[in-house]
Amino acid sequence: MTTEFAGERRRRSGGRAGHERHLLPRQRPFAQPRIRYRPTEVVSADELESIHLASLRVLAEIGMDFLDEGARELLRAAGAHVEPGSERVRFDPDMVVEKIRTAPASFTFHATNPAHDLVIGGDWTAFGTVGSAPNVADLDRGRRVGNRADYQNLVRLGQMLNPVHFFAGYAVEPIDIHASVRHLHALHDVLTLADKPFHAYSLGRQRNLDALEMARIARGIDDATLDREPSVFTVINSSSPLRLDTPMLHGILEFSARNQIICMTPFTLAGAMAPVTLAGALAEQNAEALAGMVLTQVVRPGSPVIYGGFTSNVDMQSGAPAFGTPEYMKTAMIGGQLARRYGVPYRSSNVSAANAVDAQAAYESVFSLWGAIMGGVNMLMHGAGWMEGGLHAGFEKMILDAELLGMVEAFLDPVAVDDDELAFEAMEEVGPGGHFFGAAHTQSRFRTAFHKPILSDWRNYEAWEEAGSPELPGKANRIWKELLAAYEPPPMDPAIREELDAFVAKRVEEGGVPTDF
Repeated sequence: MTTEFAGERRRRSGGRAGHERHLLPRQRPFAQPRIRYRPTEVVSADELESIHLASLRVLAEIGMDFLDEGARELLRAAGAHVEPGSERVRFDPDMVVEKIRTAPASFTFHATNPAHDLVIGGDWTAFGTVGSAPNVADLDRGRRVGNRADYQNLVRLGQMLNPVHFFAGYAVEPIDIHASVRHLHALHDVLTLADKPFHAYSLGRQRNLDALEMARIARGIDDATLDREPSVFTVINSSSPLRLDTPMLHGILEFSARNQIICMTPFTLAGAMAPVTLAGALAEQNAEALAGMVLTQVVRPGSPVIYGGFTSNVDMQSGAPAFGTPEYMKTAMIGGQLARRYGVPYRSSNVSAANAVDAQAAYESVFSLWGAIMGGVNMLMHGAGWMEGGLHAGFEKMILDAELLGMVEAFLDPVAVDDDELAFEAMEEVGPGGHFFGAAHTQSRFRTAFHKPILSDWRNYEAWEEAGSPELPGKANRIWKELLAAYEPPPMDPAIREELDAFVAKRVEEGGVPTDF
């Protein structure tokens, strides 16, 4: 096995068959859920329109800085106002409204394994891993700097966890790989250790081009098919307030040109990079999102773009970001209202500022998830493993979050109402004063009746105490080790693997991309 804990677990379990039978947690089958509830509308239609109009005014009168000359020239040719000798771009409101009309309401996100293809948009939702954490932590070795071995294990874990539908970036940054070639090795890892949809960072034009080619090779398709079928996504963060830098703009230019997915996400922290009021912060978020969305449609009308909401507040004493707050919940729901107003898919996140897998980690994630789901989220970033405001990825937190995501999936299941489910015969069999444990209706559903959590402990206090009072972090620690011990890489066509290996080796030999290091 390729993980640190595999051999020990195999020995204890007596081989793979016994291991799976006695140790692995039972999971729901991999399936993409749908949000069957009406999204929560936090503000009225008139108030939502006020945010929209304020955003258009910001873009028309203040404008936004675009730091790439090529992007500015495209916008100028499309009708935007670019000040001579300046990076400032102003947008006529009618131009904004007209351009974003071509953005698709939904699309298919193609995986290397077609069984893991996702629909992005409508009432579909999908949950991703944590992404971009610089550090990693577990109960055994504590908090440490990101590295490739931990990154690979988090990829394996994301592949094994059925409530995880896609990879939202490097779960932890593999800092021990030189920045010039890091993207090549890290993308190679996610494409060979997993077969779910994946993300590539927009950190310069050549990295974008490498990612697009690796996506094409891994799917075994030609360029024309890649241009028809979205197969990789990137997150574009504006440098709030009101600026898009060169690497981010290169991501839009390269990905949109190839019909690949742009998730346009301003990072607007109220009181820091945005006004301290939620309405003001949302107006700025919306202005920045619209400006990026316009550019995607100028580059290629009809290219897929997702409206990303990530507005939260800061602690006004320390300046530290706060997540899982009531303010975050409200902005997540209003972000969904704005995305629906423009007819595009919506991205939100499962986030927490907790430093340990404790009650704070759980309740902030529950709050974040509730805001996202009731906001109508189509793509949930950082769904599993986010800790410390994004500063570390947690192995135990990944299991806790998978538990929460599984509960969300069960919450989204439809409720069947038919003669069999209404159970008249069962009530007739039991009659007044009886119980339903032994009823035929109950026994036929004994194993499938309810969602079965992998972490919750429903024993009475005496039985729980006799078992050693197992606490959640310790159970999560055991489960992620068991999953890694049972991991097997997904199959890949040998010819595809050979081509992918050769591409990475060639680009590494060429030196990857220039860096400042």
